[in-house]
Amino acid sequence: MIKKRYIAEAIGTFSLVFCGTGAIVVNEFTGGTVTHVGIAMTFGLIVMGMIFAFGEISGAHINPAVTIGFAFAKKFPWKEVPAYLFRKFLAPSPRVGSFYSFSLKVNY
Repeated sequence: MIKKRYIAEAIGTFSLVFCGTGAIVVNEFTGGTVTHVGIAMTFGLIVMGMIFAFGEISGAHINPAVTIGFAFAKKFPWKEVPAYLFRKFLAPSPRVGSFYSFSLKVNY
């Protein structure tokens, strides 16, 4: 059975990658109207939103480096690390396909 915190981590990672790279793609297609500041704000706001949404459930690590850092600091059990990392690397996969298919339909 998949635990609630694993699902929360997968959703948080997917959201971060989808929104952050989506902002980059929109910036490219619109000729730079989003700007670097807008892209940075997108990443920051999605991290903030995921912490508020999933912080109590999973700790909202989102980034694999955070999970590993907490494990080294002994604030997170090592036995949970493989499951968290698996969700973090699996979650962005649908996003990659959606942006790739979108880029095939757009004429530069």
